[in-house]
Amino acid sequence: LRFKAPQEGQTVIDDLIKGRVVFENNLLDDLIILRSNGYPTYNFSVVVDDALMGITHVVRGDDHLTNTPRQIPIFHALGYAVPRFGHLSMIMGSDKARLSKRHGATSILAYKEMGYLPEAMINYLVRLGWSFGDQEIFSVPELIEKFTFDQVQKSAAVFNPDKLLWVNAHYIRQGEPKRVAELLQPFLVQAGLGDEARAMPAGWMERLVIALRERSQTLVEMAQAAVPYLQQDMPIEDEAAEKFLTPAIAPTLGHLSERLAALPEFTKPGQEAAFKEVMETAGLKMGQLAQPVRVALTGRAASPGIFEVIDLLGRERTLARLRRGIERAKAARP
Repeated sequence: LRFKAPQEGQTVIDDLIKGRVVFENNLLDDLIILRSNGYPTYNFSVVVDDALMGITHVVRGDDHLTNTPRQIPIFHALGYAVPRFGHLSMIMGSDKARLSKRHGATSILAYKEMGYLPEAMINYLVRLGWSFGDQEIFSVPELIEKFTFDQVQKSAAVFNPDKLLWVNAHYIRQGEPKRVAELLQPFLVQAGLGDEARAMPAGWMERLVIALRERSQTLVEMAQAAVPYLQQDMPIEDEAAEKFLTPAIAPTLGHLSERLAALPEFTKPGQEAAFKEVMETAGLKMGQLAQPVRVALTGRAASPGIFEVIDLLGRERTLARLRRGIERAKAARP
């Protein structure tokens, strides 16, 4: 079954984004609307679907622009109100070719699995082809308030993974720690640390997020950075140990361990006083002491501030890992 297309005149689309678009009716063919197997075709089905759902605005990629002059006569023939149409230019890769799998992930779910926050994806995708001055970061209420079609660019937008990563890092840093901790949970489960995370006392996960968020661009990175604080038997990286856990530092680490163990209350002021006393005795600066301690406590040469690390580990694990670090330093080659 075919729909008899008009043969005279023009079909004019007042496109919300591209402006006035004109199609000559004599170039349209008689569109098949029902196949021989009884199934309706896309262009017929979508008209009925939109009409029955009361759709007033159809916003889609401009690869559908040529479908519009086929659909509008069907709206008229069935007595349906014609919605407003807006056709967005396609998203391009860095090579200006249409975005595809060869440019990386193209599925929203794939980005979720890569540790991107929903609000970061919304922010970035709306800004991709739309602007409001120089503002880059928008909350959803702001987008609802400020978005207008006349600010959507007609030309194709280029997908920039680095910019998306920057936006995501912003939302991780600025997000409510409790919510980020909840979003982080599935990634900790994937890392085999779900039980350890659930066993932590109330508020601990929020403190972990606050400690790690400045160095984490995705939730995957944050989960990887969380390993030293959740994994019980945390190995020490050989390269970090060779550089910082030397026999010469072992006595100083031993002195620090004694001072920390002697604290009646394991609080930051007491910890800072212990570090200061040990540094003065050994003639070291903070970095010279903190770095070996960091390697002993986390197994890595990079971490949040040393007192944040101690706060997350607590007294028992801090002292146990210091003792392990001291033994590693004593056993190292001079």
